[in-house]
Amino acid sequence: MDRKTKRLLLLVASCSVAGVVLGGTASWAESNLCLQADNVTSECLTQNPIQKTVEGMSTGLLAGAGAAFGVAWNVRHED
Repeated sequence: MDRKTKRLLLLVASCSVAGVVLGGTASWAESNLCLQADNVTSECLTQNPIQKTVEGMSTGLLAGAGAAFGVAWNVRHED
């Protein structure tokens, strides 16, 4: 593996990890706020907070990887 490929993989991995952390945290906080609201809806009561957090983490993973590839694509075409 050459140096550019290693740098791209490191960029994608670090952005993906950041996306997983931020997406999971945001989803967990959203489900907690939903349960602490003044009028709790039936949708709020029926959703599983763990499932909602995993969905947020997977969305963050895709967003982070997409952002990393977008940055790499942009840098490549600017040179």
